[in-house]
Amino acid sequence: MTVGNPLSGSGVYPIDLVKRRSEEVLRSLRNNVFAPEGRKTLRRCWNIQEAAKLVGRSAQTIRNTEAAGLLPTPPRLANGRREGYSLELINNMRAYFSTRPWRSDDDEPVVLSFSNFKGGVGKSAFATHSAQYFATRGYRVLLIDLDSQASTTTLFGYNPDLEIEKEHTLTPYLLGDESTLEYAVRHTHWPGIDMIPSALHFYNAEYEMAAQVSGNVTLLESLKFGIATIADRYDLIILDPPPALGLISISALIAASALVIPVPPSNTDFASTTHFFSMLLDTLGTLRKHGVDARYKFFRLALSKYDERKSTQVAIAEVMRRVFGEYLLRTPVKDSAEIDNASARFETVYEQQGPLTSRDTHQRCLEFLDGVNREIEILVRHTWPSQQAALREEGLLRENTHG
Repeated sequence: MTVGNPLSGSGVYPIDLVKRRSEEVLRSLRNNVFAPEGRKTLRRCWNIQEAAKLVGRSAQTIRNTEAAGLLPTPPRLANGRREGYSLELINNMRAYFSTRPWRSDDDEPVVLSFSNFKGGVGKSAFATHSAQYFATRGYRVLLIDLDSQASTTTLFGYNPDLEIEKEHTLTPYLLGDESTLEYAVRHTHWPGIDMIPSALHFYNAEYEMAAQVSGNVTLLESLKFGIATIADRYDLIILDPPPALGLISISALIAASALVIPVPPSNTDFASTTHFFSMLLDTLGTLRKHGVDARYKFFRLALSKYDERKSTQVAIAEVMRRVFGEYLLRTPVKDSAEIDNASARFETVYEQQGPLTSRDTHQRCLEFLDGVNREIEILVRHTWPSQQAALREEGLLRENTHG
């Protein structure tokens, strides 16, 4: 069977045809999921009890303040009931009651990388859900997509193939054409989250960087210095690096001040992660010899895609808990149909107003996502001197949390 030359400039060949049809499907999915104008919006609302918990005030206090005309009230539906509190309204309440959880000016923002040189471990899902968890709780978050697969960029409502050009990514800065990262930062549909997007063509930056880095390893610190030019406006900068050992992923390791390593409890993933540790140590050792030193305020592993119905995974998870001890986050992120169904809609579980599967499955999924991110939040707060008194009062202060 003759299929023709897929690289030829004339005619329609199978690769051209498949590409066009896949783009049509993507457009259709986006039109069904996103707002009529094609831009994603956050449609989730919180009831007054949920809002009160997020704000740190009682529901009655919020009602009294609204009745006094000091806070705007949620719009009402056609049946007269309140629509619920948007995240913008919740952030307004935080500003009024002075309950924003922001770090002090003397605290350093945390640069958190979800890293693993193996793909398919849930790295991007971790990065996206963590960004939304922190923003929902009032923190200021910058999410940087360093993976040319651009899964994180897509989940935030952008079509990397059609909307993200080279000049919108980190490429101009990494190649020395920009002096700060200001140009690449854009707001997202989620209040409190800014992002720097990625796209397929970002993989070219790897090769272009290689030509510049040759003989000058300190250029790998460019990302770290670039983040420093905009970090003062954020509490947390989250990195989603590519699942490979390359210049971009090494730059992320250098730029990060904290690492979380997602690890599914399977034999192959456990073995790959063990190799990752060896490669990580070798890489950091080589960088140190060249004057580039990476140090982390905390380092943790996280069980991802955990299916407790599979005895092999249960056994490996138990081994991981025994071997890694306090360096393994207690809460596993389980393999959930709720996450899969949300991803199929280009969304996250945190964006859902209600269950996509069953109410029980949805609630369990929220519990383990909140649980693991709550652990990360405590680790982040431990790095800020201004939070020590509050952590002590909450019974969360530990002397050995770092490292």
